[in-house]
Amino acid sequence: MPKHIAILGSTGSIGTQTLDVARNNPDELTIEVLTANSNYELLIKQAIEFKPNAVVIANEQHYQTVKDALFNHDIKVFTGTDAIAQVVQMDNIDTVVTAMVGYSGLKPTIKAIEAGKHIALANKETLVVAGDLITKLLEEKKVFMTPVDSEHSAIFQCIVGEPFKIEKIILTASGGPFRTWHKNDMANITPANALKHPNWNMGAKISIDSATMMNKGLEVIEAKWLFGLAEEQIEVIVHPQSIIHSMVQFADGSIKAQMGLPDMKLPIQYALSFPDRWQSDFPRMDFAKFANLTFEQPDIEKFPCLTLAYQAMRKGGNMPAILNAANEIAVEAFLNEKIAFMQIPVLIEKAMNGITFVNTPTYTDYVSTDTETRSFVSSLI
Repeated sequence: MPKHIAILGSTGSIGTQTLDVARNNPDELTIEVLTANSNYELLIKQAIEFKPNAVVIANEQHYQTVKDALFNHDIKVFTGTDAIAQVVQMDNIDTVVTAMVGYSGLKPTIKAIEAGKHIALANKETLVVAGDLITKLLEEKKVFMTPVDSEHSAIFQCIVGEPFKIEKIILTASGGPFRTWHKNDMANITPANALKHPNWNMGAKISIDSATMMNKGLEVIEAKWLFGLAEEQIEVIVHPQSIIHSMVQFADGSIKAQMGLPDMKLPIQYALSFPDRWQSDFPRMDFAKFANLTFEQPDIEKFPCLTLAYQAMRKGGNMPAILNAANEIAVEAFLNEKIAFMQIPVLIEKAMNGITFVNTPTYTDYVSTDTETRSFVSSLI
């Protein structure tokens, strides 16, 4: 039986690659729902090709254009962010790929879990912001979540079949485009510099997060909740070649590593195929071309965002939500050339020191924290 999937954020990097996987596995995957924020032109093309039951364009300004374009294709068209949270509950969906960027993915993911849908999680911010709430809801609704991030997919693949006696996990990081830069030169970094990732082709926001190493910090928090780990069980190591996607060290001292070329389609496919492995025509690795795999400690003086993420995880409560909201506003400001690259961690730290801390937040607290933090950081900018 094919899996019937909804892709939240189908026009982004993860969304388009998920559709590549669907093209290669037409007997395994049926596309039921596609959603996009503003890229209505690509959404229309995707809808005509895959013929989903419904599409959602979040930006209401483009609703009529999308509706008119799909009028003769028997595809329902909805608009607005609330519509995204509603369509994931449709009876004909069994799997939801959460590929939306940032905090916006939280509410639809909650609604999908409440409706009993399997979650293929690409939206790490869902667990960063509300990990405690999400993990309890998954257990309550008996919903299974598979990770899409290459690092967490690697960890997941390493522990399948193991008795889960994890001593620690080792998340690998490429180090981003500024790994070899001197700290004094980083004051002049431009968005164009920061968007040139050495190994991965990603969207703008995650590319900047990779450049600041905040992406790795968010992944640390995500790993805590995905695998039920303590802070001291999560290590980050820089691996510039991005061939080893992450490692697990077990109680006996042995280490498992998952390896492969930097290609997000593989972890996307595994998240959708688990517990099976589907055949693929993805490029295979030639070890002769990777004679040297190197490792180094992250430079926390150049990349303080990683330290801030560990601090937020240690503090708990709504602190990771503060961290995430502040980062989203700061990254947007940098992309719009309103602040310098090295001001991103400065703004985040000010928010972590200035926003009201809540030790045991509810969903309402997470929402108000996000709103308060965004307003606070925007006022600083």
